Amino acid sequence: MPDTMPGTMRNALGMIGAELFLLRKRTSTWALLGIWTAVTLFFSYLLPYLSYRGDTGSGFGESLDSMLPARFVQTMAEGLPFYAGSIVLILGVLSFGSEFGWGTWKTMLTQRSGRGQLFGAKIAALGIALVPALLLIFSFGALSSVAVATLEGASMSLPSVADIGQALLSGWLILAVWTAGGVALAMATRGTALAIGIGILWGLVFEGLIGVFAAGISWLEWLVDLLLRANGYSLIKPLEQGATLSVDGPGVFTGPYVSAPQAALVLALYLVVFLGGSLLLLRRRDIV
Repeated sequence: MPDTMPGTMRNALGMIGAELFLLRKRTSTWALLGIWTAVTLFFSYLLPYLSYRGDTGSGFGESLDSMLPARFVQTMAEGLPFYAGSIVLILGVLSFGSEFGWGTWKTMLTQRSGRGQLFGAKIAALGIALVPALLLIFSFGALSSVAVATLEGASMSLPSVADIGQALLSGWLILAVWTAGGVALAMATRGTALAIGIGILWGLVFEGLIGVFAAGISWLEWLVDLLLRANGYSLIKPLEQGATLSVDGPGVFTGPYVSAPQAALVLALYLVVFLGGSLLLLRRRDIV
């Protein structure tokens, strides 16, 4: 049977496949995935369960319901705008910034298509890689919730397929924006160290502290509506379904929230700005 796939499409798929291969082979990718999994399970299940069993009154695990299978989707989603966001930001930085440190941009551009095509392939690979990562994290969350329910003799009922699908789609958009933010920082600084430092300050200091202070000052409340973390939590808020969405621990967040459609629009605008700015820098600036 003759090959009817256009050469341009075949070339694009080949470039994306090559970038996915690079992501899979990098030790940093697996290290970040391991850290993401460990941090999520520690703050979502292990620490709350130990606190629940020990009755320490620490604020974790006061309700067993949050650790049961019926709410594992909400529990997993609560960590996406903070823990996971910071981790995939580093992934975005390393994916693009490392090419400057290794001096491989010039080599890739002489062996492959133009800057736009290469940029698109790397971004597509990152977007695709987020899908199995999310599925893995949610799978570990489901298994952990089943383990808790087994230990406590509680209900094993699971969320609906629609709820799981909604959480995965919302989670992908949140993580895509944070990843694109990492790409933009890498392109702006032409490296990794400074970009990661700025990203951590942005996620932990600016997004956290400014959100807290702005929420308590009336003339700054509009600023909260523009923060990545606030819009991320607002996007997953519909998943609570009668429960109270209030994130404890280092990623503490109690609002204010915006509507889910507004949150999706703001996040989509962030994604366009980050990617558009990164592509502009790649096209207009020297890469060496």
